[in-house]
Amino acid sequence: MKVPEMFGENVFNLRVMQEKLPKDVFKSLKNTIDRGTPLDASVADVVANAMKDWAVEKGATHFTHWFQPMTGITAEKHDSFISPTKDGNVIMELSGKELVVGESDASSFPSGGVRATFEARGYTSWDPTSFAFIKNGTLCIPTTFISYGGEVLDKKTPLLKSMRALNEQALRILKLFGNDTVRHVFPTVGAEQEYFLIDRKMYDARKDLVFSGRTLFGAKPPKGQELEDHYFGPIKKRVSDFMKDVDEELWKLGIVAKTEHNEVAPSQHELAPVFTVTNVASDQNQLVMETMKKVASKHGLYCLLHEKPFAGINGSGKHNNWSMSTEKGVNLLDPGSTPAENGQFMLFLVAVIKAVDEYQDLLRLSVASAGNDHRLGANEAPPAIVSVYIGEELAEILDSIEKGVKYSGKAKQVMKLGVDTLPEFPKDTTDRNRTSPFAFTGNKFEFRMPGSTFSIAGPNIMINTIVADVLREFADELEKAEDFHAALHALVVRTIKKHKRIIFNGNNYSEEWTKEAAKRGLMNLRNTAEALPHFADKKNIKLFERNHVFTEREVRSRMEIMLDNYCKVLAIEGLTMIEMGKKDIFPAVNAYILELADVISKKKALCLASKAEEELAAKLSAANEAMYAKAGEIEKILIELKECGGAREAAEFAAEKLVPVMQEMRAYADEMELCTAKKYWPFPTYGDILFSV
Repeated sequence: MKVPEMFGENVFNLRVMQEKLPKDVFKSLKNTIDRGTPLDASVADVVANAMKDWAVEKGATHFTHWFQPMTGITAEKHDSFISPTKDGNVIMELSGKELVVGESDASSFPSGGVRATFEARGYTSWDPTSFAFIKNGTLCIPTTFISYGGEVLDKKTPLLKSMRALNEQALRILKLFGNDTVRHVFPTVGAEQEYFLIDRKMYDARKDLVFSGRTLFGAKPPKGQELEDHYFGPIKKRVSDFMKDVDEELWKLGIVAKTEHNEVAPSQHELAPVFTVTNVASDQNQLVMETMKKVASKHGLYCLLHEKPFAGINGSGKHNNWSMSTEKGVNLLDPGSTPAENGQFMLFLVAVIKAVDEYQDLLRLSVASAGNDHRLGANEAPPAIVSVYIGEELAEILDSIEKGVKYSGKAKQVMKLGVDTLPEFPKDTTDRNRTSPFAFTGNKFEFRMPGSTFSIAGPNIMINTIVADVLREFADELEKAEDFHAALHALVVRTIKKHKRIIFNGNNYSEEWTKEAAKRGLMNLRNTAEALPHFADKKNIKLFERNHVFTEREVRSRMEIMLDNYCKVLAIEGLTMIEMGKKDIFPAVNAYILELADVISKKKALCLASKAEEELAAKLSAANEAMYAKAGEIEKILIELKECGGAREAAEFAAEKLVPVMQEMRAYADEMELCTAKKYWPFPTYGDILFSV
């Protein structure tokens, strides 16, 4: 296998463009890709024809505008290249208009009330900064998606807007430091993807996995992850074959799948790509998830992407490694080699710290979902409290800057901020803190709260926008300063003093931190129902409007969609529990109780003791009756849930009333699983599932 020759073979990338397009067209398109300049409409027909020819050569017969609606997954409507001729034949065509703009029925996609159901028309628009690719014989053209009235209906459009805002404000800051040659700043992301890989037969035998993506019942197996023997352990042949095929598929799509290993829990694994521009990274992560599911099926496996498919077993996250770079490849969160570069680094660093502190709620709600509620705060993932980790050395440096004293660290490499009054400090040598929600790891921030099923577009819209807004504030102040260095020093010191409360380098899992965070005034939004309503807080609406990312109507519609989704997920889980409880578990346990009763009867006839059987039968009978009663409670609560007024009220009701009863029903079922003969239990257990591959 020759990887260099294979890599990107199904992507209409820069190499292919340069080969297929006239020089002037290629130059124009490349300017759009590299610098975000408006696309020259005159090049569309030329690009479309070249793209079509290339795709047809690759065996493609159809094209689709590939977009990302508010469902969390991708959408596509396929059209063939064929166009009829007068002589009764066909030719293969793709016009510039078909490339740039498409029309899709928007009526069945979530809109949160920004359009009526009968207003069906929606438009897709080509995103030339993300390369087109071939998938399953179809040319996929990455696009945005908006309604007939111009409202945003997808995740790509606001992501691009947030990137534009960050670019504009970061360039203002760079000019203040004399960097006049930089033309474009863009956020970069590397999204680490965790997932479970289980036998397909096990998956098919579990209604809860099929309907909800997670096990709604299941007792912990005798052995789980306690011995820590799975993490980075030898990869089993069946899994290794799967990973090999996934790599090949991703490499053909130009996705640099770099690292793969066993994760903490049995049957859990991780795939990590190389960093790339955020909107491209978002597209690629969607392809990663889709590809893993497709390849798993070929191997008789199923790829579980739910945040918490197994209770009591480590959940799956998606670590979002975020940074900022120039078109010259300079990482703005990487300490430099000159005093001016280090002053610039410090300003960008404290800008991120300030942004996270002021908009904790937005980061928290960007990762809010029914699935992620099971993971956050479970001593396996960051807590629901947002904080920033920067490491002990960098924390001491910020402290010395705030106090105006010389830093006396032991590190060998020392750098200056470019301001005489600011102390020297060493290049960062921080350790990693896996309990931190937002950790600085040398030249990037690792946002560890997103769940494994999430589109990374949502969290990155938030990060880009809040950082852009703080940079705007900094630029407004520094551009007016008579003495730039003195103003820079004052700004950095003031920012540290005001926002150091968000910095925490300790154990985020500890109860002490929860108490300390409350003293500091940090938010603790424990679940989705508490977090999502903050989306429409006045300060947040003003933020998005100020940076031209969302209108107030779009903010409220997104909040409505996410709250509604939360309720729908819980309702599906509730209905699934009722069905499994009444149709599967209840009769299975009763059958076993009857067997025990028969044993008890026969023992008594022989004048033998039957105490163990009697106690077990009584215990199972009581638990089974209690579980059945809880199923009835869930039925009543689901009826009440439908009658709740708005989405917020419904979400709060579901969190307060439905979730606790579901947990109670599960507890009874899991207790019975441990006491019921295996031949009677109606579906595979955790031990069967987690150790079958």
